[in-house]
Amino acid sequence: MQPFIDDEEIDDILKNAKPNREQVLAVIDKSLNKNRLSLHDTALLLNTEDPELVELIKDGARKLKEKVYGKRIVLFAPLYVGNYCSNNCRYCGFKASNKNALRKTLTKEELIENVKALEEHGQKRLILVFGEHRVYSADFIADTVKTVYGVKKDHGEIRRVNINAAPFDIEGFKIVKESGIGTYQVFQETYHHPTYTTCHTSGRKSDYDYRLTALDRAMEAGIDDVGIGALFGLYDYKFEVMGLIRHVNHLEACYQIGPHTISFPRIQDASEYDLDDKYAVTDEQFTKLVAILRLAVPYTGLILTARESRQVRDEVLAFGCSQIDAGTKLEIGAYAENPGVDQNLNKEQFKINDDRTLNEVIDELLDGDYLPSFCTACYRKGRTGQHFMEFSVPGFIKKFCTPNALLTLAEYIVDYASPATAEKGWKVIERNLKQMDEVYHDKVKERIERIQAGERDLYF
Repeated sequence: MQPFIDDEEIDDILKNAKPNREQVLAVIDKSLNKNRLSLHDTALLLNTEDPELVELIKDGARKLKEKVYGKRIVLFAPLYVGNYCSNNCRYCGFKASNKNALRKTLTKEELIENVKALEEHGQKRLILVFGEHRVYSADFIADTVKTVYGVKKDHGEIRRVNINAAPFDIEGFKIVKESGIGTYQVFQETYHHPTYTTCHTSGRKSDYDYRLTALDRAMEAGIDDVGIGALFGLYDYKFEVMGLIRHVNHLEACYQIGPHTISFPRIQDASEYDLDDKYAVTDEQFTKLVAILRLAVPYTGLILTARESRQVRDEVLAFGCSQIDAGTKLEIGAYAENPGVDQNLNKEQFKINDDRTLNEVIDELLDGDYLPSFCTACYRKGRTGQHFMEFSVPGFIKKFCTPNALLTLAEYIVDYASPATAEKGWKVIERNLKQMDEVYHDKVKERIERIQAGERDLYF
């Protein structure tokens, strides 16, 4: 396969993109008409520094998000299964050379107890995270996924299991696919070749091209629901945004399917952290780049994690993100064993900055008139990959997403919400019902009444 990330090409496009007001407005308008932006379009937005134009970019992103996703925010939790690792990534607490790291892999019994603890709080969607080590083979991951799906606690169950783990060959990806996973994430971390080499000093991850083509192998193995990401702070943020868009272009050109999600974490403190802050991304730059990603890829989900503070998350939700984690704990086994929020970086991959509980996050989302969602219907009905694009691009996805979000919120209210959160939740449901046409209103209301009567897992 020919390399599809050309550092010089990206540098040239960024260098030659010299935006004026007319161009910026034209690019925003192009996106609001639900057209994908080109690399040149994206570069024009990235090079925009005028505060007034930056606010117009953010306002455009708000409008686009409203058009495509409405007020829905999908919730999930990460579950770290093991932190053994054979790589040496200078920014990561799991790196093999870190002698202070306390290594652990959950036993099957510990895995079940942690899943039960997550279910007891109302979680329905997990991403399982594994260190990059031979012990976390495709068979091990597949068995872990099957175990998680089999855990039921009262009304609790996990309905979607996503994966963040090392890349495999095609046969390995086929094994993982058969376990019924949702999205498979592999982050390139940095698309800049020299920086990649500097940051990844040994281990399989030091092979730039093998990692870059990981999701090609996943696609060839039949996994059509994949997630990409960059770790912002390793290199110039503008270059990384361009790398992400170039990666989207590649997947769409080769497989007619772009990534289901894009993640854009910023570097946070970690045990044995070994980098300077030359390319640190400010809050101002971060909020801008998220808005640009939203405009550049209108139909791709954007994931915002608890690495960010609640203040930054609250701001970015308005104009970019469609998925966030909540009630997050990174220490291996912490959901079942550690009810507190104290962080020990020798047991974690990095520091998180939003330690709110799931109920606290939902409560504040409701205050902001957002619609919290645990929906997994598209995945379970086969609306992934090309099928997802067929539904989402014309805008039909809101006809599924909003009703299903209301149903999963109703489940949460009945089973897990605090009284104050429940009161807010029913009001948000009522407001959303009033905005639906009569046919959908009646169907959703009838299903909510069935949920109140004890039924579960109703969806369109």
